[in-house]
Amino acid sequence: MEFDADTAVRSAAQDAAGLVAAMPRLVLEARKIAASVYHGLHGRRRAGTGENFWQYRRFMDGEPSARVDWRRSARDDHLYVREREWEAAHTVWIWPDLSTSMVFASPLVWETKRDRALILAFALAELLVRGGERVGIPGVMRPSAARNIVEKMAESLVHAHSLPQSLPPAFSPSPLAEVVLLGDFWSPTAEVVASLAGVSASGAHGHVVQICDPAEETFPFSGRVEFREPESGTALTIGRAETVREDYVARVATHRAIIRREAERRTWSFLIHRTDRPASELLLALHARMSGGSFGVTAHPEGQPADPAGSPA
Repeated sequence: MEFDADTAVRSAAQDAAGLVAAMPRLVLEARKIAASVYHGLHGRRRAGTGENFWQYRRFMDGEPSARVDWRRSARDDHLYVREREWEAAHTVWIWPDLSTSMVFASPLVWETKRDRALILAFALAELLVRGGERVGIPGVMRPSAARNIVEKMAESLVHAHSLPQSLPPAFSPSPLAEVVLLGDFWSPTAEVVASLAGVSASGAHGHVVQICDPAEETFPFSGRVEFREPESGTALTIGRAETVREDYVARVATHRAIIRREAERRTWSFLIHRTDRPASELLLALHARMSGGSFGVTAHPEGQPADPAGSPA
């Protein structure tokens, strides 16, 4: 089947209408999730110039002696420096994938990948702004620390002029900024790697979060099944779908292994989130990664890595 541009545009228009209709529910759900985890989180405090005391640390050779806190040092056998909290607003760019492939939910779940990506983006932005950060959307919204950041993001996405793409737009974040990419990343492996290389070229730190439906990992299909690529409309019919399950799972594993390797090579993190898991689970793990924590998210034990050719839909 050849690519039909008119069909793609009509499909995108339908997806956009669905997004507008769903947005109020997604905003409320995001606020609910953010509120449920907020009290269990610590702020992303960092040392730097500012007026608020943060912590004491050991004095290091080569530092000016004027930095020593003599009162605190008098209580111990070591010299201590009084560190202050960094008060400059940090910028976090959050990109949610709103392409057609994200408008998919198998019978195993009740929520599409797109809805889950938006809920996570909104909830994370709410937590970050409460912590004094600025949040922006690449190509859509400039960084902001507005109290109504969730509504601001929702309005910006609804009124975005360009059609959603499967990979983030080309942009150059500040080396001090942080980037969070939320999508299914089922594009060809080389395209995903190239996109990641472009976004990370400035030296910004970031996190790649692959959001997938459980059916895209476990491939629970059997018998004669027609698979349709959601963005191009290309169809593939398999007489006995169960016979390709092992190969599919292997390709998924290879795809993810390459993305993980490229992310880690750039000191980025790579996390996997299935839509049959609570959104709060990923939000807590991601916030911990961004705060310098050590725990992360992996696929469900039955889940296996990603398919470079595309997901079943």
